[in-house]
Amino acid sequence: MLFNSFAFLLGFLPLALGLHWLAERFAPQWRLPVLVALSFAFYGYWDWRFVPLLALSIGLNWLIAEAFQKTKAGALITLAIVLNLAALALFKYVNFFADLAGMIPGLPTPRLDLALPLGISFFTFHHVMYLTDLRRGEAPRYDLVRYALYIAFFPQVLAGPLVRWREIMHQFEERPYQRPDAAERIARGLLLLTAGLAKKVLLGDPLAEYANPVFAAAAIGKVVSMAEAWQGMLAFTFQIYFDFSGYSDMALGLALLFGIVLPQNFEAPYRSTSIQDFWRRWHMTLSRFLRDYLYIWLGGSRHGLPTQIWALFATMALGGLWHGAGLTYVAWGVAHGLALIVALLWRRAELPMPKPLGWLLTFVFVMLCWVLFRATSFEAALAIYKGLLGLAPTGTGFKWRALLPAVAFAILGPTAWTLVHRLPPMRWIAAIAALLFVIVLFKIGDDANYEFIYFQF
Repeated sequence: MLFNSFAFLLGFLPLALGLHWLAERFAPQWRLPVLVALSFAFYGYWDWRFVPLLALSIGLNWLIAEAFQKTKAGALITLAIVLNLAALALFKYVNFFADLAGMIPGLPTPRLDLALPLGISFFTFHHVMYLTDLRRGEAPRYDLVRYALYIAFFPQVLAGPLVRWREIMHQFEERPYQRPDAAERIARGLLLLTAGLAKKVLLGDPLAEYANPVFAAAAIGKVVSMAEAWQGMLAFTFQIYFDFSGYSDMALGLALLFGIVLPQNFEAPYRSTSIQDFWRRWHMTLSRFLRDYLYIWLGGSRHGLPTQIWALFATMALGGLWHGAGLTYVAWGVAHGLALIVALLWRRAELPMPKPLGWLLTFVFVMLCWVLFRATSFEAALAIYKGLLGLAPTGTGFKWRALLPAVAFAILGPTAWTLVHRLPPMRWIAAIAALLFVIVLFKIGDDANYEFIYFQF
């Protein structure tokens, strides 16, 4: 039940909004339990077998947090974090490490055929953020219902954004439809939902037809021509942006409809003039998590240049591994880590970098790295790189029609977040959103593509 599917847009969402409104209007004390139930129903639609896992994850972490409140034993929090990461490793990485071990001759490498629970990377990191802040004395105690909603809230449980407890928990106490700006919030939420849906369906999805055949050919060992390689790299560069940022905008819009403001996750990353700037604009909530809970923990910039270089490298390498259980993902993260290290040394040397050149270098580097991210193996990535460098036949038939609007919107156009929040506070924006929503629904019905790239992470 993707956000861009009819089952969600015409089935689950209207029902959820109706139940939430009834609870908020006639039984406010049931509003949060209703949202928790709806979130579990949404999660269970994918595979009901994983609902107990999500419930166990929430219950066990909450019980450990309760025990910590009474004992102040930091070992309890350490245990909880280790258990969370162990569960993530079991479902997502056990076969990856088994394959690495298999490279050692004679070493037995048993594999486990476990299905990957959707959203496990995201809800694991939500647990880690809260528990870490609880141990630091920054996070308060929450009852089980509120904690369950923080972890399982359906607009963000499967694909983010990664929300810190302090950004959302206080909003659970409000009665959103009683606020003086309730109508405006709903209108903006609907418009943001529609804008994100349009970005994914009208701009991102058509690019899959350009990128997928190229990377599929590389995966089976075919020679990729220069035209095909550039088409595939450019198409995936913009496909992943509109796919993920559009889905994030939809999540933010959906949350607004239920009275919750989630943090922005993208801000025109392809306008970045440096690699640091890119990571301040791309998957912003993940970048903040990596900075606050990993980079700083590894030493950050507080203990000299060698420690900072190590922290940057390790953070981005682990960030790459978080995206997928494969060496190509690790290589993608390592490449970004090395780029951040070069940028750090460049700044410390006080060398100049004109903004136009900085933008060009950053954009080309990011595109080249997306090849590693998308390719199924290093051999497939090498085939694409050979084509890009002209070490393969020139080829013909470069497809460009779907690329033009994507480039224009990604580099020159306003972000959906900026557009929606800069509109004057008038209720007629809801009518505009409703009209656009119907138009996009017709597009979905005509050429449905119920895929979302980041669900594998």
